[in-house]
Amino acid sequence: MGSLHDQLTLLQDLKVTVHHSCLIFPSQQTQKKTVFLSNIDQVLNFDVQTVHFFGAHKDFPQSQIVAEKVQDALAQILVPYDFLAGRLKLNPNTSRLEIDCNAAGAGFVVASSEYALDEIGDLVYPNSAFAQLVCTAMDSRILNPAAGDDHDQPLFILQVTTFKCGGFAMGISNNHTTFDGLSFRLFLDNLAAVAANKPLVAIPYNDRHILAARSPPHVPFLHPELQELKNMSTLDDLNPTVFEATQEELDFNIFRLTATDVARLKDKAKSTTASSSFNVVTALIWRCKALSSSSSSDDDEDVNYKRAASSSSSRESRILYAVDIRPRLKPPLPKAYTGNAVLTAYASAKCRELEEVPFSRMVEMVSEGATRMTDEYARSVIDWGELHKGFPHGEVLVSSWWRLGFADVEYPWGKPRYSCPVVYHRKDIILLFPEQQDMHEYSSSASPTNTTTMAGRAGAAGVNILVALPHKEMQKFQALFHKFLLDD
Repeated sequence: MGSLHDQLTLLQDLKVTVHHSCLIFPSQQTQKKTVFLSNIDQVLNFDVQTVHFFGAHKDFPQSQIVAEKVQDALAQILVPYDFLAGRLKLNPNTSRLEIDCNAAGAGFVVASSEYALDEIGDLVYPNSAFAQLVCTAMDSRILNPAAGDDHDQPLFILQVTTFKCGGFAMGISNNHTTFDGLSFRLFLDNLAAVAANKPLVAIPYNDRHILAARSPPHVPFLHPELQELKNMSTLDDLNPTVFEATQEELDFNIFRLTATDVARLKDKAKSTTASSSFNVVTALIWRCKALSSSSSSDDDEDVNYKRAASSSSSRESRILYAVDIRPRLKPPLPKAYTGNAVLTAYASAKCRELEEVPFSRMVEMVSEGATRMTDEYARSVIDWGELHKGFPHGEVLVSSWWRLGFADVEYPWGKPRYSCPVVYHRKDIILLFPEQQDMHEYSSSASPTNTTTMAGRAGAAGVNILVALPHKEMQKFQALFHKFLLDD
């Protein structure tokens, strides 16, 4: 139970060769316009890379057929998602980022690897070499041959990399201002539908004014989960935020919780009605992370539970986690809203309290953080962003890819064998990943009638927890993690 993922020897070079790079333009003329970006979008000006692995499919025996199919589908999907073919720009009058829908094109790359898909290792285990399956920047000569402008980068680049076994990977790099996880999932569903010559699953709702700040802004809450950056040039003088990289040497491990482990955690918290799978896993992470962090310079290698738990007991620990505000607003956001509609919830407590309170109380505190995210609280966060420049602030951020269901998307060539972000290890960001599906769920002969829902399968399955910490903290975290699971 709660096993550590086996440490594997990972391929450092997937031997990827790029054969073709180009810009893809909308298949139909689109309206030239400027897309307003909400205050949630404004702070997410960085790229997110995901990789979606597919096994060989009997109906797509030649690699170029898949590449051509994806290229054609991308051109079509850029019509309803016209902002993906645009460019990010700063409005000099408002000092706000906007998307210029100028049909400048999305990036498209065709590549191949010398390996078979089964030779590149466990897909669940984070491998920095997976970055070779994603193109993060197009050659300036492709963007603007005359000027050689390297600053006109697409907001969206898709790379198809084929493996010698007939399988392939679809690597996507997109600016986070374009999507959050839920809207990206809908985009993938729509891309798959277009590739299968089917109607869109849902027409995207692209108007982001619906999340504009109120006039005048009204901030009735304190928002300890946010930290204002009064002067960007003095960032080093501020307390660290979860977006900052660390210069420390980090160990990283994957802690695997089976469906049985998750059920046992729920049983530990049975005295509360808040014991969802996410809440109990997040509560476990919070306890282990808070009690493993220590400001002590003690070099003693003893990492038993009592000493780990007693360190910095008077310190306050704040855990951050994402909450979808779509159904929480009044009226609720359209389900097909394409922008970012996720805000950071939080729970705070002294480390001594986290050591002593029943697990059910910790689960309740996590749940209360989500419950706090009402329409008025969410609007207050958005208005705070109108008055201040800042970022989420806490000891640790739990970023969950567990229930997004990217591997449930049904393409003409089948469901992905696995879908994951390209991971860059961060000390204060802990990632939750789903388990890899069974072989029969993504085999080349899989039937498209297998329609297990995202919530149904994710709720029943286990979860992989990626943790990156300095060596001594990792030892403490691991000791705490396993001790708690073994305690009755």
